[in-house]
Amino acid sequence: MPRNLLQDMVRKTPVKTRPIQKPVSIHIEKKPSRDTFSTYKKETNKRSKYRIYFVALISVIFLLFALSFLFSGAKVTVVPKVKEIPLSNENLSATKNSDVQGLSFSLVVISGEESKTVPGGEMKDSSISAKGTIVIYNAFSSSPQVLAIDTRLEGSNGKIYKTSKKITVPGMTKDAKPGSIEVEIYGVEPGEEYNSVPLDFKILGFKGTPKYSKFYGRSKGEITGGSIGKSPVVSSLDKATAVSELKSTLETKLLGKVTNQIPSGFILYKDAIFLDINEEDVSFIPDQNGAVLASIKGALYGFLFEERKLTEKIAKDIIDGYQEDEVYMPNIRDLTFTLIDKENISFADVENINFSLSGTPRIVYKVDEAKFAADLLAKKKSDFNQVLAQYPNIDSAVLVIRPFWKSSFPDKSKNIEIIVNYPE
Repeated sequence: MPRNLLQDMVRKTPVKTRPIQKPVSIHIEKKPSRDTFSTYKKETNKRSKYRIYFVALISVIFLLFALSFLFSGAKVTVVPKVKEIPLSNENLSATKNSDVQGLSFSLVVISGEESKTVPGGEMKDSSISAKGTIVIYNAFSSSPQVLAIDTRLEGSNGKIYKTSKKITVPGMTKDAKPGSIEVEIYGVEPGEEYNSVPLDFKILGFKGTPKYSKFYGRSKGEITGGSIGKSPVVSSLDKATAVSELKSTLETKLLGKVTNQIPSGFILYKDAIFLDINEEDVSFIPDQNGAVLASIKGALYGFLFEERKLTEKIAKDIIDGYQEDEVYMPNIRDLTFTLIDKENISFADVENINFSLSGTPRIVYKVDEAKFAADLLAKKKSDFNQVLAQYPNIDSAVLVIRPFWKSSFPDKSKNIEIIVNYPE
């Protein structure tokens, strides 16, 4: 059977097949829940806080480190050397207002009076001279003038009076100011006619000489007490009691005045004070009511010492190898002062005294703070004890260096603080 050529000529077209594709996995991200978001936020905040804390900590450490250098320095607290050396009647001598090398003293003088009324006893005949106080002036020359006891003075009332003691009237000053001195006077005769209001006086012994017009006196208050007749008499026992009480009162009053006038840096020992009252400074004057006015006048004398010079003198005598201004004595005022041969001393014109001191002075050694600080500059901390050994005046010391890790002292004195704990 014949082939169909047309049919044979038709090309067979191959059938295309689609490649098999692999299934695609699709991930659908779920929206986080509210709880999950909150947890995430907390964790994020926590990590942020830790970062802030870390940065703050580093900042603080840096600040402290910087401040430690800003306020770096050294502080040394020192305890000075202290000794107690007993004194057993250490004999010393001093000269009044001396500028030469050695111990000197200043004489403090203050006068006063005290009186009280005491009961009178039996009425007896009595003759009492009027008394008063005058100031005698020297306008004649710059030379002092001695006037003997009982020097006669003529008052402007025509009456004659006498001085109660020997005196020396100072000469004129460089600016022509008259020298002057106070003295007690009394009427040459007892009686009321010598009582008077304040008077002017001339010295009878100078009459007819150039001195007569240049030496003169003037009363300090009224002249009183003169009488003749019967008056109450005070017993010896009552007199002694009254005088003792008046002395005690006057001494206390004058001592209070002296104490207020002592300059800083000076010492006035309680046993270096003496109340001088002469017999003529004690009077018993009866009044019209049968009582008696007891009065005393006196002067308080005190020996004043400069504390620094007295300390130097004592230290030189009791400390071997003592160097000037090396120590001080905080209890030097507690020593006991004894004036030697005081019975033979005229306090009014004393120039030299011998005395003793006893007790146990506390001797505190001074520390040269500036030199000590200079010796520590830039030294290693380990060298501190070696430097300290060079200061025998120091008993012990405590060192603090800032910051604590530094191993050497600052190189500037202002950064080294020296504190010396001196005892009171």
